[in-house]
Amino acid sequence: MGKRLKMATIGGGSSYTPELVEGLIKRYHELPVGELWLVDIPEGKEKLEIVGALAKRMVEKAGVPIEIHLTLDRRRALEGADFVTTQFRVGGLEARAKDERIPLQYGVIGQETNGPGGLFKGLRTIPVILDIIRDMEELCPDAWLINFTNPAGMVTEAVLRYTKQEKVVGLCNVPIGMRMGVAKLLGVDADRVHIDFAGLNHMVFGLHVYLDGVRVTEKVIDLLAHPDRSGVTMKNIVDLGWEPDFLKGLKVLPCPYHRYYYQTDKMLAEELEAAKTKGTRAEVVQQLEKELFELYKDPNLAIKPPQLEQRGGAYYSDAACSLISSIYNDKRDIQPVNTRNNGAIASIPSESAVEVNCVITKDGPKPIAVGDLPVAVRGLVQQIKSFERVAAEAAVTGDYQTALVAMTINPLVPSDTIAKQILDEMLEAHKEHLPQFFKQAKTVAGN
Repeated sequence: MGKRLKMATIGGGSSYTPELVEGLIKRYHELPVGELWLVDIPEGKEKLEIVGALAKRMVEKAGVPIEIHLTLDRRRALEGADFVTTQFRVGGLEARAKDERIPLQYGVIGQETNGPGGLFKGLRTIPVILDIIRDMEELCPDAWLINFTNPAGMVTEAVLRYTKQEKVVGLCNVPIGMRMGVAKLLGVDADRVHIDFAGLNHMVFGLHVYLDGVRVTEKVIDLLAHPDRSGVTMKNIVDLGWEPDFLKGLKVLPCPYHRYYYQTDKMLAEELEAAKTKGTRAEVVQQLEKELFELYKDPNLAIKPPQLEQRGGAYYSDAACSLISSIYNDKRDIQPVNTRNNGAIASIPSESAVEVNCVITKDGPKPIAVGDLPVAVRGLVQQIKSFERVAAEAAVTGDYQTALVAMTINPLVPSDTIAKQILDEMLEAHKEHLPQFFKQAKTVAGN
């Protein structure tokens, strides 16, 4: 079979890891991963050991010769790696819960990748990603970085702007989830459906939908607008339905995250009610994770449990492993990923990260040109791209005023004053994980 590949997964103790292992097992005949190194930090050691034991049982049951290594030493895992995947959460679900609850106190949506929560997840995550890339430049300079860590678009933007790492692809399960949802609406197998995706991460639109090569966009929008429809939803976003005339007027397929922008008042009301009753999404997920890890501990469990799909990670392994296999095998198939725009979307800067259909080659994704986005959606996409760029700059520089501008220009934040209030409270709440914002204060104190 030739060379056996080494893959390092940063955040290996994640509850999602069994998805990745399942995907590697299914594709072993075309993707010969010989070593999978699962890496975590000391606080994640217990989860790493539980997930790692399950991963070992899975490969043993499948009869594939993948060696599973568990380590807290990131550099050891990275040395000589061919592919590096990142799926970590700085500060854990406790940090996500703060991202969700604090904005709600100011009447602003609190969400993992949108609004103030998305900003702070980026501020915590980007410095760590850049640190990983510095290690990669030294220890595995030819490796591909496949990033699943949210906010994936902002993270990819930061890597493209502030490092020399060209072999980077951001990945999300939203587009594949949308395709599966459309297939369900149409009552057909998903492999018969093709969607022209374009936009940004969690801000992607289906410009055209095809069934067996025939355009059926209007039919899908009509089905989606129907009161009794079911389909294009996600476990972690409440499905409120759409105004039928709005969808028909938009003429493109929105993703589930567009509800935060097109149904802001309803989504805020839902979040406020949930925070009072069942808890924010992070608090719900904390309980889900406890149950998952109890399942994972079962020495007789040797497959990915179906309950994992409740976590919001459906289709993750297919998206991740299909991408890695297509790069390795130079498949030249079409997949939606986050990559450098290179002129594919005319209304977004060429050097910026976009989420768009690409031909996947051994040299990475080649974006498929779509021209301009429809005028009805173009402005929102450009506004979010401005937010991502300014947020990435704030994450790298630790500049307070840049962070305030990023917070204020996000369309979910109503004013500069409220932006400042939220920013100040969240900076204090996440102080432990935001050293770049507090180094100046320490210097002054030292003088």
